[in-house]
Amino acid sequence: MKTFLGKNFLLSNDVAKALYHEYAAKLPIIDYHCHVSPKEIAEDKRYSSITELWLGGDHYKWRAMRLCGVPEEYITGNASDYDKFKAYCACMPKLIGNPLYHWSHLELQRYFDCDLIINEQNCDAIWTMCNDKLAEPEMSVRNIIKNSNVKLLCTTDDPADTLEWHKMLAEDDSFDVKVLPAFRPDKGVNINKHGIADYYRKLGEAAGIEITDFDSLKAAYVNRLDYFASLGCKTADHGFDEYREYIESNPYEAGEIMKKAVATDGDITDEELYKFKTELLTFLAAEYKKRGFVMQIHFGVLRNQNSRMFEKLGPDTGFDTLGNFDMITPLSKLLNRMDSKDGLPRTILYSINGNDNLAVASLCGCFSLSGDGKPKVVQGSGWWFNDNLDGMRRQMTDFANVSSLGNFLGMLTDSRSFISYTRHEYFRRILCDLIGRWVENGEFPCEMDTLAELVADICYNNTKNFFGFDII
Repeated sequence: MKTFLGKNFLLSNDVAKALYHEYAAKLPIIDYHCHVSPKEIAEDKRYSSITELWLGGDHYKWRAMRLCGVPEEYITGNASDYDKFKAYCACMPKLIGNPLYHWSHLELQRYFDCDLIINEQNCDAIWTMCNDKLAEPEMSVRNIIKNSNVKLLCTTDDPADTLEWHKMLAEDDSFDVKVLPAFRPDKGVNINKHGIADYYRKLGEAAGIEITDFDSLKAAYVNRLDYFASLGCKTADHGFDEYREYIESNPYEAGEIMKKAVATDGDITDEELYKFKTELLTFLAAEYKKRGFVMQIHFGVLRNQNSRMFEKLGPDTGFDTLGNFDMITPLSKLLNRMDSKDGLPRTILYSINGNDNLAVASLCGCFSLSGDGKPKVVQGSGWWFNDNLDGMRRQMTDFANVSSLGNFLGMLTDSRSFISYTRHEYFRRILCDLIGRWVENGEFPCEMDTLAELVADICYNNTKNFFGFDII
């Protein structure tokens, strides 16, 4: 029987062990998509308790607690930090097979030097150990990032944001980890949402442009894209939750639909929404290409399915689910439209539904031609509900079957927590074991130099080169 979370956790043979320990484990981290706060990095935030660091804002953990029957008072309610932490500890034994079981224990080991098993019996000891550790200077946000061997991370930022914290970080020579903004225009793209008129006013104020029509909207986005680029932005991220059908459009139609949405506070039809989004997304993609931005597209999500809890807590609180609908067809038509206008930037596609893996990987092959040694469109890592042991293995296996695993961009955290970098370790162990199994089965030669280069590319080099990040 193997030791729980031991040195060779998830590594099943000698090749896998060598690849991980001698190569993958030593590689730096580029976290090119996450939701951590640039303000907390700029201010070098310190945490008052393990609950604040571990459970604050983490809807993965909140969802798991609800699945274990924990009352909301102990999740997002007014219970004490200790009682919330104890409730999470009590859930742990029930989460066998859930990635949170591995992630949580890895976080305890790597950041708190704590090998205790998380359960209700060990709650008090873990609580004391973690809170004592958090009192040490090395557990400030900046030190956590640096000690995690992170070289660069991209936050998620609205076009109307001031980016004041990014500007402060860019001017701070005392912190050598690059923290770059990522352009997330969803609020202005989803014009069927209430509050769209107020949002366009806010966007216009940020750009110094009064947004009255489609042309002025595009001008405002150009202004903000230039500002983001001036602070090192290299990527734009889109959630395609409100785009499930491709409908051809033109700028005039998009403008009329926009005026209607602003006048009615988002009261438009699905057909009008899809027309508008097709036009605006095509425009934005071309602007990304001009600036060398990578466009990331996340799709397949059904958001805020519990309306009662959405009204109480708002979005991103653990009430989203995967959708089982065809996104490949409309996405293919949209990418083709962008490509036919010579406006398709480097693009990463992520589906929340693991059933889409093969379809996404094969779709990428239709638009990968770039001529510069790097594919133009690639499939992203196992995301959200695929971000687990079986999900990552399945995603990488499917990707390898119909694409080029050697060009894979590896892992990201997609997290709001500063101790989620252990997910990169988790991914790297799974990757090395997958390759090791293929070698052991005689499916790939045991040429360690070739294998080491493959692992280094997937875990680090491909991301650096694909985005054009200026780091060592």
